[in-house]
Amino acid sequence: MTEPTALTSTWEDGLFVCIGENRHHELAGHPVSALAADGQGGALAIVSGHALRRRTADGEWITLATSEFHLSCCVPVGDVIYVGTDDARVLRVGKTGDVEPLRGFETVAGRDTWYAGSAVIDGQRVGPPLGIRSITATADRRVLLANVHVGGIPRSIDGGVTWHPAIDIDTDVHDVCAHPADPEIVIAAAAVGLCISHDGGATWTVEQDGLHASYCSAVAFLGNDMVVAASTDHFARQGAIYRRALDGRRSFEPVGGLPRWIDGIADTRCISTLASAAAVADRAGNLWLSTDGGQTWVRRAEGLPAPSSVLIL
Repeated sequence: MTEPTALTSTWEDGLFVCIGENRHHELAGHPVSALAADGQGGALAIVSGHALRRRTADGEWITLATSEFHLSCCVPVGDVIYVGTDDARVLRVGKTGDVEPLRGFETVAGRDTWYAGSAVIDGQRVGPPLGIRSITATADRRVLLANVHVGGIPRSIDGGVTWHPAIDIDTDVHDVCAHPADPEIVIAAAAVGLCISHDGGATWTVEQDGLHASYCSAVAFLGNDMVVAASTDHFARQGAIYRRALDGRRSFEPVGGLPRWIDGIADTRCISTLASAAAVADRAGNLWLSTDGGQTWVRRAEGLPAPSSVLIL
């Protein structure tokens, strides 16, 4: 296949664009997070916390909207883009750039029991705030699912007007991903394992068989398989990438062609797939790329600043 474009955003120093062995740097010095395909051959990104921007297919950057809220992730649904925030809001951005907070999300049942996913280590608080860690929409665009950390996965079937909890908050979800073609299948990486839904995110089961540890941090679909990152905890010095067929007839197995252990975890949004292409970015800044459905892998970059997201175009 033609070499895909792999975008790796970083928490502090812009975005790195890899095409084959060529690499260049964009938006240097700016924090860039939460990459998402825009449905037009380009990418959406959160830049400097408050700007929703589009990178066109030819590499031009366009600001679509800005917000007083600190933005965390996004997903396009037709002409609308839904954006999560670090203080656990969901915003709707229209095609003219108007930003509307979805008030129904702020009254979802159980919201008063959500809690921040940070911890005190050596006297200092580390880790993310209470907020929307990832957001997705089913293939038929009928269901929105917002992953709150830590607050489960509120679900909307009316375009974000009303929301309802769909998984226990103590599942501690880190990444939610809807199947690109089957609207019934949704998967989520959580501290308790890989969560899978066969009814559009309404109900869930948890699977761990074959994983060396239950703490899962990123997920994606690759062909007829699920791909998931697992480690002992968020601060683990090594992690592993596993795959398993959707039919569930086998346990998870390490992805062949990748190192058995990657350098630190592959965090939320740090696994991306498109057709037969796949990319994985680990905490040490290694970018691994496959163009044959995950059978073989090449390290296209190493030592990148701390990755916040990876996207295949």
